[in-house]
Amino acid sequence: MAVRTRAAGWSAGLAGLLVAVALVSATVGPVSVPLATVAKAALNAVGVPTGVSVGSGTVALFGATATVPVPDPSYTYLFSFPVDATSETIVRRIRLPRIALAAIVGFSLAAAGTVMQGFFRNPMADPSIIGVSSGAAVGAVATIALSFSGPYALQTAAFVGAVVSAFAVYLIATEGGRTPTATLLLAGVAVQTLLGAVVSYLLLRAGESLEQALYWLMGGLLRNAVWTDVAVTVPVAAACFGVLAAYGRDLNVLLLGEADAHTLGIEVERTKRVLLAVSSVLTAAAVAVAGSIGFVGLVVPHMMRLLVGPDHRILLPTSAVAGGAVLVATDTVARSGSVEVPVGIVTAALGAPFFLYLLRTREVHSL
Repeated sequence: MAVRTRAAGWSAGLAGLLVAVALVSATVGPVSVPLATVAKAALNAVGVPTGVSVGSGTVALFGATATVPVPDPSYTYLFSFPVDATSETIVRRIRLPRIALAAIVGFSLAAAGTVMQGFFRNPMADPSIIGVSSGAAVGAVATIALSFSGPYALQTAAFVGAVVSAFAVYLIATEGGRTPTATLLLAGVAVQTLLGAVVSYLLLRAGESLEQALYWLMGGLLRNAVWTDVAVTVPVAAACFGVLAAYGRDLNVLLLGEADAHTLGIEVERTKRVLLAVSSVLTAAAVAVAGSIGFVGLVVPHMMRLLVGPDHRILLPTSAVAGGAVLVATDTVARSGSVEVPVGIVTAALGAPFFLYLLRTREVHSL
C-alpha cells in the first residue's frame, strides 16, 4: 500500500507539472495567446467519442492509385467556453494536437527506456537498443523514397519496420528456448548497423524526397501533428503501459539476476519475452508518429531514479509522466526560435550534455 501511495503521489505531482508545461507551451508561437484563453480552448477540445463513420482515402505507389476505407471518428465536446475564433483555431487545431502527441511520445519513450534499462540491467540501455528505431527508419525512409502515399502510410510502414526489426533481433538471439541478454544486446547492435546501411542506401535513392526523409530521421513529425495521430497512438500507449506496469515487481526481481529471479518464482524467459515485445511495440508506436527522437528514453529514467529510487513500481509510472513533460518542454524550445528545428535535434543537444554530467557526478554505471 505504501508503494502504491508513493507512486500515486509522485505521478499526480508530475501529471500536474505536465499539464502546466502543456498550457504554457500552447501560449508560445508566432502568435502569442494568453494563458487564460489557452485554458478555455483546451477545455473546449475535451470530447467523448460517440461514433465512427467510414470515409475513403487514396493510396499511391509508382503512379498507381487505389481507394481504401478510412475510419472517421466523431466526438461530443463537453465544454463551450467563449473564445476568439482565431485563438480557438490556433490552440485547438495547431498547438494542442502537437503538444498532446509530444506528451504521449515522451511518455512512451521514457516508459520503454525504463523497462529496457531494467531488462538489460544496464543504465546505458534505451528503447533503440534492439533495433526498433532503425527498423522504423527503414520503413519510413523506404515509404518516402518509393513515393508510397496514403492514409497513415508513413506511420504504418515505420511501425511495421520497428516491430519486425525487434522480433528479428529476438529470434536471432534466442537459442534452445533461452534468450541471453548479452546475446540480445549484441544482436541488436549488429541489426542496427545493417539497417543503418539500408537507410543510407535508401537516402541515396530518395532524390527529391531526401529532405523529407532527413526530416523524419531528425524527429520532425511533431510539426505536422493532428488529432487523428493522437487518437491512433493513445490506445496503443495505454495498453502497453498497463502491461508493463503489471510487471513492475518482476522487473525488480530481474535486477538480482536471472538465477535468483527463477529461484524467487519468476518465469524468467516468459517475462523477458513479454517485456521485450510490449516495450518494442510501445516504442514503435511512438517513433512511427513522431520520427526518430533520442535521449528521452535514456536520460529521463536516470533523472527519476535519482528522485524516487530504483523500485520499478514507482519508477516506471513517474518516468513515463516525466518523459511526457520533458518532451513537451523540449518541443516548445524547438519551435520557439525564429527558425523551427526538429525536436530530435533539441533532445540530443540538451540530453547528451546532461547525461555526461550525470556520468561524471553520479553513479550511473550500474543499477
